[in-house]
Amino acid sequence: MTRMNASQNTLDPDDDLFDDEDTQKDKYLTFRIANEDYGIAIANVTEIIGIQSITEIPEMPDYIKGVINLRGKVIPVMDVRNRFKLPAREYDERTCIIVAEIDGTSVGLVVDTVNEVADIPEDQVEPPPKSKHKGGSYIQGIGKIGKEVKILLDINKILYEEELETLSEAAQGV
Repeated sequence: MTRMNASQNTLDPDDDLFDDEDTQKDKYLTFRIANEDYGIAIANVTEIIGIQSITEIPEMPDYIKGVINLRGKVIPVMDVRNRFKLPAREYDERTCIIVAEIDGTSVGLVVDTVNEVADIPEDQVEPPPKSKHKGGSYIQGIGKIGKEVKILLDINKILYEEELETLSEAAQGV
């Protein structure tokens, strides 16, 4: 399991997990939003940071909270709870920003809390339920861990192409 520094809420990038693509296979960073557990492939995760001041950018979708300055790099931030059309909630000390690579752009994903890095082998992942609704296309599958299930997200589909372009431009323009 990946070491997580609890006081800083960051993954240790020196961990071997980040070095070898084979060791990242079937590994997901799991997190909670509302009453559900989700996961994204660890290969897409750059780091995890605690919630911090977010600078709002006008004329962005409501789930794009703005940008943060992370060690001199401007990173757009999306509230995943808002993206999923769930009721808003006050950020607290458990709220985290998962910094992930989405199609070559670093994006911060605000989640209620980060759980752990979990092994979910391919044979334990069921296809997502069929839906005619466009929004569910970012669900990669349903991962089974014992009696629990995790909704596995395709991080590259969580934003539509035009939104990703807008975010990338906003981050460069700040």
